[in-house]
Amino acid sequence: MIPRPVLRGEGDGRNGVNGLVDQFRRFGAARLAAMLAVTLALVGFFAFVMLRMSQPAMGVLFADLSSQDVSAILKDLDARGVKYELRGDGQTILAPRADVPRLRLDLAGKGIPSGGGVGYEIFDKGDAFSSTSFVQNINHLRALEGELSRTIRSISRVQAARVHLVIPERRLFERDREPPRASIALKLAGDLDAAQVRAVRHLVASAVDGLKPERVSIVDERGRLLADGAQGEQGLAGVGLDERQGAIERRIKSQVEDIVASIVGPGRARVQVSASLDSNRIESRSETFDPESKVIRSSQNRNETSTTNEAREGVTVGNELPGAQQPNQAQQGVQRDATNKNEEVVNYEISRTTRTEVLEGGRVRKLSVAVLVDGTYARGQGAEASYQPRTQEELERISQLVRTAIGFDRQRGDQVEVVNLRFAEGPQAQVDLVEQSLVQQLLSFSKEDMVRFAEIGVISLLILIVLMVVVRPLLKQVLAPEHEFRAIPSFMRNGVVVTSAAQGTGDPASLPANGDSESGEFGDVDVAAPSERMLAIAQVKGQLKAQSVEKIGAMVAKNPADSVAVLRGWIHEKAPA
Repeated sequence: MIPRPVLRGEGDGRNGVNGLVDQFRRFGAARLAAMLAVTLALVGFFAFVMLRMSQPAMGVLFADLSSQDVSAILKDLDARGVKYELRGDGQTILAPRADVPRLRLDLAGKGIPSGGGVGYEIFDKGDAFSSTSFVQNINHLRALEGELSRTIRSISRVQAARVHLVIPERRLFERDREPPRASIALKLAGDLDAAQVRAVRHLVASAVDGLKPERVSIVDERGRLLADGAQGEQGLAGVGLDERQGAIERRIKSQVEDIVASIVGPGRARVQVSASLDSNRIESRSETFDPESKVIRSSQNRNETSTTNEAREGVTVGNELPGAQQPNQAQQGVQRDATNKNEEVVNYEISRTTRTEVLEGGRVRKLSVAVLVDGTYARGQGAEASYQPRTQEELERISQLVRTAIGFDRQRGDQVEVVNLRFAEGPQAQVDLVEQSLVQQLLSFSKEDMVRFAEIGVISLLILIVLMVVVRPLLKQVLAPEHEFRAIPSFMRNGVVVTSAAQGTGDPASLPANGDSESGEFGDVDVAAPSERMLAIAQVKGQLKAQSVEKIGAMVAKNPADSVAVLRGWIHEKAPA
């Protein structure tokens, strides 16, 4: 067999830009558009991620600010050149987390935020000597209102507060002075209970001289009256009678449901409580004396003794005349009278009891409790359970437990009724509480975990799309195995490829064709020695001439047998190691 030489590769050193353009043309318009869209999306995504990563972590500087405070803080941050963000309708300011403590201290030194009002810092500026007493009084009132507003805002569920004080001016020789009054407007994040409302009233009353809690009115942002300034603290100040009644009914209902549900099962009992309250306020005073228990409080003893001497003959007028002789007392008889008097005064104190009793309104006058319990269900042979009513003895026991739980008072007229009736809905299926295994605990993701996994999934999907649409075709072209590039010979006979060694251009059209195809002679054509060198398609630069391809096709058409022999030899040829 004659050795088959291989055509040398045609290397013209042309630029490979034309080949790259042809490669993109082979992709097609649809694939190029998809590649461009994915590339732009990836570039934008990674640019966004890098931009976010390059920005400093933001922390909350202040939240729930008034418009005045937000404006003052933003001016200060702009002057400092600090980056910030506004959140929550402009009421929350975010700043770099590392600078938050320092910024808070600096702003606090400037009195920012002020809470939408002025406080005692109003006296830090201005000349007090040049201000009149009227201005000083107004500033003091403003400062007091501002400080109270700040204090009230520190209470939970209070977003904003505004305080108005009415303090009458003191006058000389004034007897009847009008007491101070106060009104408070609150913006709430929820509802305040009665205890918190009373706390606000006492807080304001304690801060103002002469102000009583019953003179403080409180309203919320919806116009609801939380505390009436015309209502005293006595009775049910701040807590309406209906609210107290509802609280009592809810408390008793919860107690009864807990007891009954533990017997008949959860959801198998219905409880209704009706409480009647007495709104009258009764004040009574009583004084009691105990005659049996007497105690000597004081005692006084008095003893008098007197002696009187009298003559027997009386004295006449003649005895009183001048020069008259006085009678001899010895000759006359003398009469003596002696008197002895004893007096004792003892003061006793009797035991006395004074009692003052005040019964506030809102006392429970009567309680009525209705309890409806379901029966029992027995599982039979069929799929449906059979209903069985409860016995009268069981109902009596439940009724006795309810009476004890509510503090049943027969003299008050309380009523308790326990009735057994079948419920319209069937028994609830009992769900066994099974402790989660370690795998279940690991798979129980929170909302934050799901969001994080979604972000990772989107990023992974984008990367996969880029790899499949953009990177994979390019790598396939670059890393594909080198296919053997066989130059189609200009003349084939008996499986031999003849090439022109003299010209070395690799152009089959340039080979001499004066040989006879029948005789197998090639004239002066040199037959190249067998070579193991192969030409790869990637090494072929430039474009083939259309004329060369046409000549090769014509030669193959003239020599079909030789062409088949050459192709068969190529097929059975082993690839180089």
